Amino acid sequence: MSDEKPPIDPHPLSPYVAWAGNRNKDPILSVFREIFPKEGDALELASGAGLHINYFAPHFRGVKFQPSDYDVEVFETIKKKRADQGNDNVADPVRIDLTDPSSWPTEDKKYDAIFVINLFQVAPVSIAEGITALGARVLKPNGFIAIYGPFKLDGEFTTPSNADFDATLRGAGVTEWHLKDTKDIAAAAAANGLALKEKVSLPANNFILKIARA
Repeated sequence: MSDEKPPIDPHPLSPYVAWAGNRNKDPILSVFREIFPKEGDALELASGAGLHINYFAPHFRGVKFQPSDYDVEVFETIKKKRADQGNDNVADPVRIDLTDPSSWPTEDKKYDAIFVINLFQVAPVSIAEGITALGARVLKPNGFIAIYGPFKLDGEFTTPSNADFDATLRGAGVTEWHLKDTKDIAAAAAANGLALKEKVSLPANNFILKIARA
């Protein structure tokens, strides 16, 4: 794949999403190696084309990975990647609408880890309410949510490049396209009995936000 950055396009099957995923998959994996259980269950929200979940799965053979997305159009792509890579620990994808609790997993299925990658810059911050409410429902007692992406910290950009990225997003003219603030993610977590426990800095001015029970 070319290293040249394609135009920003949040569609899960776009060249931009593939470019971004290939760029960030190894730094994310390095953190997941430290925090994931050796055995258990992991749920990815907004799996898109399934690049990340199928890349991570071979590194955690004792973990059963559940992909999910709002858009059922991507399901065949996820399953094709699974087959191509021989990932027998990746389940069939399921539809989850983060604004509709009736689409969420039921409480009889619990997860050690829930993760979501590169969603918030092109989604409303209110989605944090859905993610953390879902987590409060289905996380195991010692489970966690890991959210990866670029964020503002207490109203401030962490680097000039993130300020430039925010301006580019806003220039698209889509209301919800901009960098969100970690304090708003933390507030959504607190409203659901969870807490933002850790902010892990990663390359290209991104973070993993680790959320767990308060």
